[in-house]
Amino acid sequence: MADLSLDFCGVKFKHPIVIASLETTNSPEVIRECVDAGAAGMIIKTLTDIEDMARLTQNSKYAILNEKNELIRGKVNKNFVFYSRSGYSSTSLREWIPHLIELNKYAQGQGSHLIGSAGGKTVQSWVDICRTIEDCGLPMVELNFGCPHPAMMPGVHGGSMIGQDPEVAAEVTARVCEAVKIPVVIKLTPDQSRLVDVARAVRDAGAAGVTATNRYTGFSVDIETGLPRLGGPAGIGGVWAKALSLRWVHRIYNELGMPITGSNGIYDHRDIVEFIMTGAPLVQVGSVLMLKGIKYLPHMITGLNDFMDSHGYPDVASMTGIASRAAVKDYAEQFRKPRMHSEIAADACKNPSCTICIQTCFYDALAQGDGSVESIHANCIGCEMCTQTCPFDATAMFTTSEEHRASKTFFQIADGVFEHGKFDKPFDRGIKLSKVKG
Repeated sequence: MADLSLDFCGVKFKHPIVIASLETTNSPEVIRECVDAGAAGMIIKTLTDIEDMARLTQNSKYAILNEKNELIRGKVNKNFVFYSRSGYSSTSLREWIPHLIELNKYAQGQGSHLIGSAGGKTVQSWVDICRTIEDCGLPMVELNFGCPHPAMMPGVHGGSMIGQDPEVAAEVTARVCEAVKIPVVIKLTPDQSRLVDVARAVRDAGAAGVTATNRYTGFSVDIETGLPRLGGPAGIGGVWAKALSLRWVHRIYNELGMPITGSNGIYDHRDIVEFIMTGAPLVQVGSVLMLKGIKYLPHMITGLNDFMDSHGYPDVASMTGIASRAAVKDYAEQFRKPRMHSEIAADACKNPSCTICIQTCFYDALAQGDGSVESIHANCIGCEMCTQTCPFDATAMFTTSEEHRASKTFFQIADGVFEHGKFDKPFDRGIKLSKVKG
């Protein structure tokens, strides 16, 4: 049986799945349910002194949508879109204090952890909230620099607005890290292009790790009424966002090498495996539990364990980052790899007349032959489209030898088109776009 335990920022977790900071951690009763269901940790819904953000949660709105942007009525499948407007904890910090102490002991009794989450009005507020969380005995705190909602609240500066500015993010992080001894993790916002810069800034300011990422800010329309859903912009996430979240996990893992928790895009254990293999050994699940219930959590834990056993991974460390380490650093490295071409296995092709592979080949590398599909190696550029679309798994990729490579084809990359080392020097900001012709 695989060992699912891991050490994250000095805190021991019994497995990689913790509950994200959202409605499922907004009440002591549901937090107890999460502990009983086997969660490795629960991040409490963000504690705040911003009254408007607490009031916003009491006026939350949700729209759970399918791939057609229609409301899902009934069973929720993996393609759901979670569109919602919510805020921070609807209960004051002072009221939470006895619950934090009690729940932390209850969680520890079952090998779990209650983790703090903070979102303050001022820098001193961030410090005071985090000190209170530490005084209550919680082993870790997450600073919510990712929440998309404060930007829509008049007069409120917080969440993603802080997370978009490396200097401000670093200032708040530094002050909190100076004030507390427990590990500080920063929840990042994807509503920006400088996410790695922010991650670097908070790391240098003392953060033990980062969460990649919170949800995006979106806009959804009901075309039947011509009205915006929920009245206007709101937070949006779902499994559709997984590849976008993994992009940032991949970059932070490779470029900064700091501890990462993965979030935004998890539905089942297979998604958890993707986050771990990209470089986030600890993952946060949230919206799927709101839709399927806390009872769904044990299925995710069991699914992860079964996957690791069936694929021969003895522990979480053996999976962490393996996909990111195997990825090319840039397209220049990709170009240096051997050229590939596809071949059709005639005996595996159950219906040579279906022509799906031919329809999806835009390089004239496949043709209908006498009762079979034929490969034209000289035209194949190795794009792998046919291997992705063949319903019979009858295509495979092979390294192209020189005799299979056409001496002159449109698809070859001519010498000099890509200049090795071209981008090794800093970008020349003196280039005038007006000089570019055509």
